[in-house]
This record gives sequence, structure tokens and C-alpha cells, in this order.
Amino acid sequence: QVQLVESGGGLVQTGGSLRLSCAASGLTFSTYAMGWFRQAPGKEREFVATITASGRNTFYSDSVKGRFTISRDNTKNTVYLQMNSLQFEDTAVYYCAAGGRVSRMDYWGKGTLVTVSS
Repeated sequence: QVQLVESGGGLVQTGGSLRLSCAASGLTFSTYAMGWFRQAPGKEREFVATITASGRNTFYSDSVKGRFTISRDNTKNTVYLQMNSLQFEDTAVYYCAAGGRVSRMDYWGKGTLVTVSS
């Protein structure tokens, strides 16, 4: 069965950095688009970034563009989210997802909490 396990969340001060990782199993990783989404307290889940199966193309929400970088290592079945210049508004549970294409995610991880203190 497909498993997506996020790690790397934690508490960081405003302006700091974190790198999230998502280890995938139970699927042919190199054929799946991958994405990061987040859900802040009291808000709906929102798109953060996606990357195509090959890693050649990436997409970002306007709120994180220029600060976050999504990448993947198909030899390690892992997708990453490098988060720099973190702001209080980035506080959320971050979810990893996998899908047949960047616009459709079929599998989801359980999430990792990122807390940015002001």
C-alpha cells in the first residue's frame, strides 16, 4: 500500500529555515507527481508547491514563491521542501501528496507540523 511519511517539521523563529522530507513507498515514485500542501489552524488546506515526475517542472503558490523550493530524488523515493525566510503565516501542518499529475493528488501523508514563532 502507498505510504507517504513526512519529517522535518518543528519550531523555528521568524526568518529561519526548515527542510521537510517525504519518504514514499508502495508506488513507482519516479512516475508520480509530488506536492506539498498545508493547513493552518482554522483554515482550509491549501496548495504550496508541486513537482512533476521527472522533476523538470515545479509550481508554487504566490505566497511561497521565492522562499520555498520543492525538489525530489527519484533514487531515494523522497521529495523535499526547503523553506527559507519563514514567516508566522507559514505556521501549519504540511502534507506531502502524490498523484498521476500535478493537478490531481491521489495519496496523502499524515502531515508534519511547522510552527513559526514571531
